[in-house]
Amino acid sequence: MAIIPGSEPDLPVPGKGVSADRGRVIPVCEPFLNGNEARYVEQCLRTNWISSAGRFIVDFEREFARVCGARYGVATTSGTTALHLALTIMGVGPGDEVIVPTFTMIASANTVRHTGAWPVLVDSERGTWNMDAAKIEEKISDKTKAIMVMHTYGHPCDMDPIQRLADKHGLFVLEDAAEAHGAEYKGRKIGGLGDAACFSFYANKIITTGEGGMITTNDKEFYEKAANLRDHSFSRERHFWHKYVAFNFRMTNMAAAVGLAQVEQFDDLVNRRIRHAGRYSSALKDVEGLTLPPVTEGIKNVFWMYGLLVEEAFGIGRDELRLRLAQRGIETRTFFIPIHLQPVYYNHFEGQEFPVAEALCQKGLYLPSAGGLTDAEIDFVCQAIRECRG
Repeated sequence: MAIIPGSEPDLPVPGKGVSADRGRVIPVCEPFLNGNEARYVEQCLRTNWISSAGRFIVDFEREFARVCGARYGVATTSGTTALHLALTIMGVGPGDEVIVPTFTMIASANTVRHTGAWPVLVDSERGTWNMDAAKIEEKISDKTKAIMVMHTYGHPCDMDPIQRLADKHGLFVLEDAAEAHGAEYKGRKIGGLGDAACFSFYANKIITTGEGGMITTNDKEFYEKAANLRDHSFSRERHFWHKYVAFNFRMTNMAAAVGLAQVEQFDDLVNRRIRHAGRYSSALKDVEGLTLPPVTEGIKNVFWMYGLLVEEAFGIGRDELRLRLAQRGIETRTFFIPIHLQPVYYNHFEGQEFPVAEALCQKGLYLPSAGGLTDAEIDFVCQAIRECRG
């Protein structure tokens, strides 16, 4: 069986889907905008505060940091620019290395390259799908500057041993928390555990601004540097006076207005994903050949996406299951293709082996996971999976 997934299966024409209660395709994810989003954006338009200044940016940064258990938040244009900015604040540059999981979205590795450094890859744990903490130390060298952890699909990494390693070797810890809004590790909220955490607010995330990102941190100096460098490093001494080569990574007030309205619904938006996951797991737990998403004691998994592995005992392969579900109007996605298999990185990592990440890529898919899913839609998806089984 090939590791790299096939092409995306065709879905029914919009408006002619087979979802019993919606009459259309069930998308793998879509925004759930059910609060003050329109009212706050209208305020931006009415008052002309539409760019990178305005009350909504300040309020969104403060409130999002609060729900993440962090002191400070710095809003950015995307989760990718948040990672790039955070790595820059950590002093990562040419000649440095950053430990990164190979099983992650490509932005994790790309932002390391944006600084001129190189990612050094670590395989995943079979049980959690996260970076294997036991395999990190062997990858640390005198060039290593930071460890970037990825809380895969909303399931937090095992942070304590990673932090101990970082302390031992004098390394920064950066959380790629793009998918982990509201997740918790041993009672501590994701967003305030490492030196900094970076979140994405892309349209499919639990909290969305359409596009956008945020750095959260408990370090005041880190916060002040990030706030300055995301805004061309304008000086307080005089305007158009710049001491650093900086960035324009500023979020707009309109995007922050949407974000603030989303944060006002934070607990509901997070709990919707958790409830959906519970309904999926209850309906699919006895289906032979499916490995359901990880649940770990002391860990709050927020199930950004409800992922599962299609094993040989299911009777058909992952790609065939996706095709049959698509014919029923159910959209799915395959798991990440590991960094070491990506065309842009393949030659650099050729010969290195990451068997767990490759197995996840080969077997994994995630099901419709939007906050606005109905129970009837989840039941429809689960019944379709049962009917598709070989």
